[in-house]
Amino acid sequence: MKIIKNMLAVLVLLLAIAAAPGYWMVHQSLPLYQGQLTAAVEQQVVSGRDAQGYLSIRAQNRGDAAFALGFAHAQERYFQMDLLRRNSAGELAELFGAAALDFDKKQRMHRFRDRADSILQNLPKLQRDVLERYAAGANAGLQQLGMPPFEYLLLTQQPRPWQPADSLLVIYSMFLDLQGALGKDELAQGALKAAVPLEWYQFLTQHSSEWQAAIDGSEAKALPLPQSPLPALLKAIPAQACHGCGLTDSRDIGSNNFAVAANASKDGRAILADDMHLGIRVPGTWYKAQMSWTDGDTKHSIAGVTLPGTPAVVAGSNGHIAWGFTNSTADWHDVIALKLDDSGQKYQTPAGLQEFSYNNEVIKVKGEADVVLLVKETQWGPVMPAPFDKFALRWVGYDRESLNLNLLALEQAKSSADALALAPTIGVPAQNLLVADAKGQIGWTIIGAIPARQLQDWDTPQDWSEGKNYWSGYLTAKDYPQIYAPKDGRLWTANARSVGGDALALLGDGGYDLGARGKQIRDRLFALSQHDEKSLHAIQLDHEALFLKRWQQLLLEVLTPEFVAAQQLTQYRQWIETDSKAASQDAIGYSLLRAFRDKTLELMFAPLAGQLEAQQLRLRDLKMVPETPAWAMLQARRDDTLPGSFQSWDALLQQAVLDSVTQLKAQTEGDLSKARWGVLNSAEIQHPLTKALPFLGRWLNMPADPLAGDRHMPRVQLKVHGQSERMVVSPGHEADGILVIPAGQSGHPLSEFYAADHAYWLGEKPLGFLPQAEKYSLQLLPQR
Repeated sequence: MKIIKNMLAVLVLLLAIAAAPGYWMVHQSLPLYQGQLTAAVEQQVVSGRDAQGYLSIRAQNRGDAAFALGFAHAQERYFQMDLLRRNSAGELAELFGAAALDFDKKQRMHRFRDRADSILQNLPKLQRDVLERYAAGANAGLQQLGMPPFEYLLLTQQPRPWQPADSLLVIYSMFLDLQGALGKDELAQGALKAAVPLEWYQFLTQHSSEWQAAIDGSEAKALPLPQSPLPALLKAIPAQACHGCGLTDSRDIGSNNFAVAANASKDGRAILADDMHLGIRVPGTWYKAQMSWTDGDTKHSIAGVTLPGTPAVVAGSNGHIAWGFTNSTADWHDVIALKLDDSGQKYQTPAGLQEFSYNNEVIKVKGEADVVLLVKETQWGPVMPAPFDKFALRWVGYDRESLNLNLLALEQAKSSADALALAPTIGVPAQNLLVADAKGQIGWTIIGAIPARQLQDWDTPQDWSEGKNYWSGYLTAKDYPQIYAPKDGRLWTANARSVGGDALALLGDGGYDLGARGKQIRDRLFALSQHDEKSLHAIQLDHEALFLKRWQQLLLEVLTPEFVAAQQLTQYRQWIETDSKAASQDAIGYSLLRAFRDKTLELMFAPLAGQLEAQQLRLRDLKMVPETPAWAMLQARRDDTLPGSFQSWDALLQQAVLDSVTQLKAQTEGDLSKARWGVLNSAEIQHPLTKALPFLGRWLNMPADPLAGDRHMPRVQLKVHGQSERMVVSPGHEADGILVIPAGQSGHPLSEFYAADHAYWLGEKPLGFLPQAEKYSLQLLPQR
């Protein structure tokens, strides 16, 4: 036994010795937080950090502030920045090898590297200067590290320097994230419209009339269940295997923002709340920063969340206004059905037949020869990949109007009215902008470019060859919808339809969220006559399952005494009755109720999902929220609208119970008492490298903690998707505000800030909107 112990001790010692060089190299890449450093700044800059790593930059001009932000971003998050620029440019194979080649090929159709270079050359000098100063700071921060960030050591790669155009590529990655349908939605809509009677197409794709909370008070009327029988497309699953027939409940579950004006707050000031829902990973999307500088006699101070790779505060407060975003979920692209000549080498336009243009895209592949990809384009945009290569994509993201650095102008806006006026000039993925100002006013508009369109149908592929369908440029500021100073002092958006009428006709439908989340937020805002930061933060954390109340009642009706006895579901029914009111960590009944609803919708729409999959499309591609038509069909329960081979609606619903129970038992070792929602919804907040190198997860990933929250409620939270930040702030009263992010500021696992915010984010505990007491101070001194 003693010999074995000695051998084990020697083995541990040898492993430690072998690991020591690796640890030393990783340690050498730690960011510099304290001391003095000569840098390419005009005047001294101080970069402080509090106990959470929240960055505070004090500079004498905007250029030096951009330099210092780039320096900090590169030291803490360079690998994240690199992935974002490579993601949109289609350059990941250069880093990861052939495994990323197919992904790069898909991205290259957008030619974002060329577009970024072109846009950079046409930006105003002030914006180019900020990008150049930011890039210089990023490269200085990277070079200061004793070793490259640890990810490059594992990949045996060297990081490429940062270029000013790379910041535009980072923004293009957000376009892909927020407007990523890329024509598949219109192709799916077209397939559905061609296969079913018009009344069924309209019924299936209607806006919800039950879960609507548009901020302009507009209402959508329900379209009744058609009198005709269920179309064949919706009746039976195709004979071929269906691999993607599972239900996608909502196409976009990303982001809440809401605001109250002075007349709806406790002490007469406007307050903004914002929580943007994105994929949650390590490190997180956002990086907290405060920047202060002078411009002549004017002092500027702005705080909030920045996006590593870019030089601006994305959402935050400048003391005069506070602003935040949700994805607009409007329609920002169109699919063009091409009319080809007999040879297939030319396409018809209003000016006659035109030849396609071609661009060679050279893709570098780690360890292998370069790959040359031919991108085929029309005058409207690129030809879509096979099997959809008889269609072209027209997208806002391809035009210069879509992207600029005018977001910097918000840094100096003095009022909500100023911000609303600036919004049409700002080039970002089009968002719902909510703004609150120090005078107590609030407002909403769309921020980003809105195309002027003449189309026969916005939702399906159209023929543009005769000149009947076209884009004629972009709307000017006078045409933008906006709401300013609402009488009731409340505004909210949550990815659902925000406006109707003429405003909706300008925006179209990009696959709006159902609206239950927005309605719950609206009702919470009106439940109190006066709000403060604490009450708005409570709305962000609200996970009561109001949306599922009617499903609970339906399920209790299905659970008849005879069915319960036959299937031994007595305890199941009790959980549904007593434990399904909220998506709480310990709730078992919520897990059961949610699974029943999901399985019911899956059984109802599996035929449609299978038919779409046979055409290389998916159910989630449709601009359709399954809840709306499904609930109408369930209320009517007509035999001629039964899907699949079910003999009755009771049989379908009972099967949904049994299938969902079987599914949950498979996840819980056969014991439903273990089906607590927090366990089923445990966090998978991971570093991107751990998918390829899972043994690193122990050190790089956040713990698999149980999570409260779900889709159709204010606290959106799934395993890998949820509140990427929680911000509540009143401009001029930032010291009372709240700002917290998942994980932490730093992307370096040995940094004390790697997970510094995570316990607060997870435990629903607020952190200050502004940096707190300074723990570290780094001085950047000008070169002499």
